[in-house]
Amino acid sequence: MKLTVALPKGRLFEASHKALRAAGLELPTIAGERELWARGDATDLILLRNGDVPVYVELGIADLGVVGKDNLEESGRDLYEPVDLGFGACRLSLIRRPGDAGPIRRVASKYPGITERWLRARGLAADVIKLHGNVELAAVTGLADAVVDVVETGTTLRKAGLEEREVILRSTARLVVNKTALKLKAERLRPLIARLRQAAKSARS
Repeated sequence: MKLTVALPKGRLFEASHKALRAAGLELPTIAGERELWARGDATDLILLRNGDVPVYVELGIADLGVVGKDNLEESGRDLYEPVDLGFGACRLSLIRRPGDAGPIRRVASKYPGITERWLRARGLAADVIKLHGNVELAAVTGLADAVVDVVETGTTLRKAGLEEREVILRSTARLVVNKTALKLKAERLRPLIARLRQAAKSARS
């Protein structure tokens, strides 16, 4: 019973690959991130942008995958999320220029869905601008009154002369599973989930 796994390119790839192999999942060899698809006897591997992993898993192209909680929440996809893998920690935060205390009328972000929900929860009416590049630049240039972006250490913000005002979401890597695959391929998926849960628990203790 073959599985197809979707893993994110970039900073989560190595830890995701290592965690799945340590849990006993046989993965095909992939020659760096430029190779996007590798086939094996028991498992196929697809390399995707982090934000695309939930799409491929929900629509059944992949049976399971690893994605950051920030991208999972932004996607709004209907997936089974059985394990917080614990690595890739970061936070999604509201960021402004120091001293800015006026009303927020425009917010720029790569995460418009999360941003809009956060604004609604606080009764704030602001335009949300979706950007794909350097989000901090929107605050520096005055394109937006605030930005919502991923923060790891805060070094980039400080260099840009910005400050973190509020943490909106704390994110780590999550295992996500297609709900139909969980039923049809339970023989392979459920033991894998159990081992990953145990590994994540041991790492936290």
